[in-house]
Amino acid sequence: MNFYKYHALGNDYIVMRSDEGAGDLSSEQVVRICHRHFGVGSDGILLHHSKNANGQFPMTIYNPDGSVAEKSGNGLRIFSRFLWDKEEVGDEPFHVLTDSGAVESCVFERGTQVRVEMGTVSFSSDEIPVVGESREVLREPIEVDGSSFEFSAATIGNPHCVIIRDKISRDEAKRFGPYLEVEPRFPKRTNVQFMEIVDRNNIKIEIWERGAGYTLASGSSSSASAAIAHRLGLCDSDVTVHMPGGMLSIVVKEDFSILMTGGVTRVAEGEISPEMISWTV
Repeated sequence: MNFYKYHALGNDYIVMRSDEGAGDLSSEQVVRICHRHFGVGSDGILLHHSKNANGQFPMTIYNPDGSVAEKSGNGLRIFSRFLWDKEEVGDEPFHVLTDSGAVESCVFERGTQVRVEMGTVSFSSDEIPVVGESREVLREPIEVDGSSFEFSAATIGNPHCVIIRDKISRDEAKRFGPYLEVEPRFPKRTNVQFMEIVDRNNIKIEIWERGAGYTLASGSSSSASAAIAHRLGLCDSDVTVHMPGGMLSIVVKEDFSILMTGGVTRVAEGEISPEMISWTV
């Protein structure tokens, strides 16, 4: 099985092709390949499928715990760059098909920048989902591990829980993220962002990603956080999201659809040895 490794602001993914031996990846194989010590090491795997009859490029997104994710903003940018590197796409917009639907993507600046139409953010409890009566989930109380917070929730094809703090820290995300991810009111688990409002056009976030853990950067987390900040009247529609791995540009349109722009870096490519896949501790 061949692999192609990229990172987007420190959030690294392995791209594999279904026509190069990766068509039947098991969750156990995904976990082994993503392992930082026993495998190649990554925050997930993007599985490339053949172009469909509608001209879309389907992909499956695997978390490093072997579960499947509906959408990943950084994953979409990386997958788009991979298609561009392989000359399957050019400089014109094209469509990538994820488990949560198709998105439009465009690669520019000689592959180093990718712009993605991420879809429309919803704050509806039925769509995210969040248990309880139908409502927009904004500024609700939540308590985990003996501490109380106020959270807002959203979906952009995958669920997000955003907590606004005066100051954010990596330690806080690592401490409370695991509890919030599996809190019972989120039946599909949730991605978690601790958000600090810098000014009308800048926010900072620390991220605990569902199925992956603490993460340096996330496109869908940036999209959801910027949308919530705008929905609450704390930021304008043009937001730069600052993360430990770098910055993303997010534009929140009137209907809360999201335009995300950011960089991608190619890291390496190679061949995965069958010995690594079959080896057991």
